[in-house]
Amino acid sequence: MQFEHLIASAIMLTTPILLAAMGGLINRRAGIVNIGLEAKMLAGAFVAVIVSSATGSWIIACLAAALAGAAIGWLFSLSITRAGANMIVAGLGLNILVAGVLGFILSWVYRSSGTLRLPDVALLPKILPAGLEVVPLVGPSLAALDPLTLLAWMTVGLLPFVLASTRIGLWIRATGNASEMARSVGLQHLTIQDFTTACAGFFCGLAGAHLALVSLGLFNEGLTAGRGFIALAAFYFGRDRPVTTAFACLLFGALEAAQIRLQLEGLPPKLIGMLPYVMVLIALVVASIQAQRKAKA
Repeated sequence: MQFEHLIASAIMLTTPILLAAMGGLINRRAGIVNIGLEAKMLAGAFVAVIVSSATGSWIIACLAAALAGAAIGWLFSLSITRAGANMIVAGLGLNILVAGVLGFILSWVYRSSGTLRLPDVALLPKILPAGLEVVPLVGPSLAALDPLTLLAWMTVGLLPFVLASTRIGLWIRATGNASEMARSVGLQHLTIQDFTTACAGFFCGLAGAHLALVSLGLFNEGLTAGRGFIALAAFYFGRDRPVTTAFACLLFGALEAAQIRLQLEGLPPKLIGMLPYVMVLIALVVASIQAQRKAKA
């Protein structure tokens, strides 16, 4: 059963990376490279814990986290599309700003140093009955399935259709591929970029809610642990295609699950902790080589 539980753990750990990657992918298709995914995930996790404790509802908590992420994403987009900020610098600045603001709130409002534990936090429920654990190979994965994991994989299935076969998908692709041409035919390309950046924030807020509410029901300043940057690497590696990006996310989730398992086996934690980030570097190098070959062809 260890292998089955490893699969279940990998799928669960994939979910926040996948949600953030889908949001970042939409944003990139509109021409915005969103380095600030990490910040919106962190803010979403923080809001989810507070709202879940206050309302006792995981649904309201997830919605609040998603809206908080979308609001931050929209403001971040305005700094780029209206104020002319460099998107890379603005994204890195947003990550630092949000981490600092949340650290200040934890310290001054909640008198906590890094971790926020609140009473009566409603966790994400399991969709299917626990008795499914006995099903060979996929049983533990089915028993551990939560609503946000289901939403993440539904998004993977629907997004290719939305981008390829709907009017909003056409507008997004036109804005990203030829913004000047899009503007010449009457498309409000800056508004479309603002919309996609808010969408990225929405998905990142959900990703943060999953991190906070899937099992622990608490917030920690290091909760995201670089997953926003891993999501960024995933959609670069996936060449901005939802399905290949999802497989890249699943690879990173499996590596994280293996990392945890290897730590339990007694291997050095710091050495094992390097694995996901080494794979991120490899993924980016492979994506860069593929892009160069395509450009030469």
